[in-house]
Amino acid sequence: MKPFEKFVMRHGISLPIMTAVFPVLYLGAEIGVIASGAVAAGSYIASTSTIKQFQFSSDSKRFHMTRSEYKHIRTQIKEAKAKVKQLQGNYYRVRSIAYYKQIREMVRLGQKIIAHVQQNPRKFYLAEPFFYSHLDTALELTEKYTLLVGQPVKDKELKIALQDTRETLGSMIGVMEKDLKKVLSTDVEQLRMELEYAQMTLDKQESQTLELPAQTDSEGDMDHDRKPINTK
Repeated sequence: MKPFEKFVMRHGISLPIMTAVFPVLYLGAEIGVIASGAVAAGSYIASTSTIKQFQFSSDSKRFHMTRSEYKHIRTQIKEAKAKVKQLQGNYYRVRSIAYYKQIREMVRLGQKIIAHVQQNPRKFYLAEPFFYSHLDTALELTEKYTLLVGQPVKDKELKIALQDTRETLGSMIGVMEKDLKKVLSTDVEQLRMELEYAQMTLDKQESQTLELPAQTDSEGDMDHDRKPINTK
């Protein structure tokens, strides 16, 4: 279930509860509008929080993780999204097509890795270097490059530093591509196994078809199957 669907589910259950609690307290218990409203609002918050915790526990069990483990991965995903967004903010800060392409590619790779890990949190362990190191390095390099390229004076040393940074950014793209391949490795292996199974099934069906006895022209012919009747 997607996060938005979970959100709708929580509030879709909590809202009717609050709506039912308020008139019961106000009309039945006669404790006043303010008190009834406060209790109804409290029931809404409590039910929403309870359902959210239940959904959290259900998700952690579904991925065979502890609550703390699942919570840590979700935190890392949230932080990574913020970093990619910050990285994306450097798109137009430098007037360089080559630099723009580098940033765009790193953003694309980062978003893909995060999306796959968000879909299956267990893949986080295949991309730990990305979350703990590579994304931070890419963001730091782009920030420094943006700062240096904006300096009014560009001497030889600064130009060399900028060139080195561009080359390092190119290397970081290669590193992030490897991170993405690691994340996809289990999917590729699973697809390969499914293809092998499908091929085995097709081969088995084909062999069974070839083993069927061929029907002769005389089989099934009523004229040939009839025997003469001896009237004597």
